[in-house]
Amino acid sequence: MKELKGKKYHIITFGCQMNEHDSETIAGLLQTEGCSEAEDRSDADIVIINTCSVRENADKRFFGTLGQLKKQKAIKPGFTACVCGCMMQQEHIVSAIRRQYPWVDVIFGTHNIDEFPDMLLQLYQSRAAALEDAGKTAGNEDLIPLSDRDYTRAKHEIRSARESRVERIYEDRKEIVEGLPARRLYRHKAFVNIMYGCNNFCTYCIVPYTRGREKSRHPEDILREVRQLVSDGVKEVTLLGQNVNSYRGVSPEDDRTWDFADLIYALNEIEDLERIRFMTSHPKDLSDKLIQAFRDCGKLCHYIHLPVQCGSTEILGRMNRRYTREHYLALVKKLREAVPDITISTDIIVGFPGETEEDFCQTLDLVKEVEYDSAFTFLYSKRHGTPAAEYEDQIPEEVKHQRFDRLVDALNGISLRKNQAYIGRTEKVLVDSISRKGTGTLSGRTDGFKLVDFSGSEDLIGSTVDVEITEGKTFSLRGRRK
Repeated sequence: MKELKGKKYHIITFGCQMNEHDSETIAGLLQTEGCSEAEDRSDADIVIINTCSVRENADKRFFGTLGQLKKQKAIKPGFTACVCGCMMQQEHIVSAIRRQYPWVDVIFGTHNIDEFPDMLLQLYQSRAAALEDAGKTAGNEDLIPLSDRDYTRAKHEIRSARESRVERIYEDRKEIVEGLPARRLYRHKAFVNIMYGCNNFCTYCIVPYTRGREKSRHPEDILREVRQLVSDGVKEVTLLGQNVNSYRGVSPEDDRTWDFADLIYALNEIEDLERIRFMTSHPKDLSDKLIQAFRDCGKLCHYIHLPVQCGSTEILGRMNRRYTREHYLALVKKLREAVPDITISTDIIVGFPGETEEDFCQTLDLVKEVEYDSAFTFLYSKRHGTPAAEYEDQIPEEVKHQRFDRLVDALNGISLRKNQAYIGRTEKVLVDSISRKGTGTLSGRTDGFKLVDFSGSEDLIGSTVDVEITEGKTFSLRGRRK
């Protein structure tokens, strides 16, 4: 596609691992068409903002970032602003962009990422036609220094953006497009989608409305992708899905339905694959068979992210989580009986509508009983279009913040104590990158997903090394290579 060849792109990603992997796919599609990555968005010809709808903070960051692109659009002829992701699956968000952000050129959702290069081609063709109608030529003007003529052209592009804008959103396609390229963030590890969408409809969550209903990939397609990744140097894969526990992939070879544990057992047999992780696991579907897989499969990491959201059975019911406090605690007990060294992280929402002080104290008690290694904590925020947004018994902001601080204090104290217990132990660390601590310090993860910083040379990135833990901090470990 000659219209894309030589252009520079920059992707800004908000949200979860699913969004991160979507951005990897977008980058792969663009590079296949001859584009290259610009490290700084000011140098880019195409900027893509991949959005998240789950948290209010992501919404605010998105609109703030989007506003900053207006200046870039005005001073750089030919500049293309694109927005995609979960937020673009909400009609009220798209309507706001149409009204308030006319310089946005391409809008697409979560179901048609594979069509993005075609959308850009359609945009450039429409833009060229609009410029021709205005008595100008598209030519190669965007390759010469800015001049009065260029500035006039840029202003015309903004005025005509509504007419040339490309939008492909909302449609939830039944088929899963296989074989899309991806530019991975790491050479030695990769995300692998095993399913898309969600059927759970938790009352606070917008994901089923933005990602659509659950669709599972064929197991053979997943195994083929992982084998190819391993042949390209990948040592660790993270299996992705809104709820991996509900994976039901039908084999076209024998029409047999695989559950998630079946997939884990099969992946465990792939030669040269070292580690298997997965995100995210819904408690209501966590099976005894999967718990047994932690014992049987040597490549399945001894770590699980098991979102509890709240420690009160009554509030869990209002959230439509479909498990009780007692059921959740029983699952944790089973996991630790099967794998005594398993590390557990979670998600917790503070201040859900109707949450009483007693309900919150039950969450605090559960946190102290489970003793999570880490947790993602969130203040409840209304999501437009979800049932909980209409509940009348919303919690005052000051109460939510006060409870949030108490929860974080409890979690941090537990994390610090558990991390300090690692001092003197030797852990196998898969080295990911140079640490944010600075030159000469590397960063990686243990089997249990503990972040470890240690001194070492850059050539160790991508390898697994033994590290003796010398310090346990609240959010990470420090060590020295043995």
